[in-house]
Amino acid sequence: MRVERLGGDKIRFFLTLDDLSDRGIEKEDMWRDIPKVQELFSEMMEHAYEELGFEIAGPVAVEVHDLPTQGMIVVVTRGRTFRTDEDDFESEETYELEVYPMLETEHIVFRFADLENLIQAAMRMNSLIEQGGQVYNYNHTYYLVFGKDLQTDRFDAVMALLSEFGEISTVTHAVLEEYGKVIWANNAIEEICQCFA
Repeated sequence: MRVERLGGDKIRFFLTLDDLSDRGIEKEDMWRDIPKVQELFSEMMEHAYEELGFEIAGPVAVEVHDLPTQGMIVVVTRGRTFRTDEDDFESEETYELEVYPMLETEHIVFRFADLENLIQAAMRMNSLIEQGGQVYNYNHTYYLVFGKDLQTDRFDAVMALLSEFGEISTVTHAVLEEYGKVIWANNAIEEICQCFA
């Protein structure tokens, strides 16, 4: 389980399939109000407090995103409800959990600490991937993105190689498109191999 802060009132968790299976939770359970998911949420909030000092105060909104074969991203946003009594604002300390529908992303995004790790992954994947992939640079980090353009009949082997040299990213493709710099726009694996062979 990894957690990162997205802002003052928002954090993002990455849960692997092992994180879920160790707790007896299926992906489909994540939006259901069942004891196992409540226990996981409590554990996540405790982890967020220990790692980031993030405490729940007020209502909480939870977004759950499915990552194919990798796990889930859970975004937790805390907030407050306010009521007015003339000019006075008073916070109601309520705890409301609002779960958004599970979304399955069309993109797989892997993060690489440096260009060398990305090159090593690409060299080993070249025989497994027919075409596809984009590379972005964002916040001094390299991201490899696959969408519907990923053409391979060895998907699990590709995911294993990517996990060996990088890690699944909680940064979305939309963020990379908006704020990242495109390094290779198409067929990134093939392009990397041609450049660095």
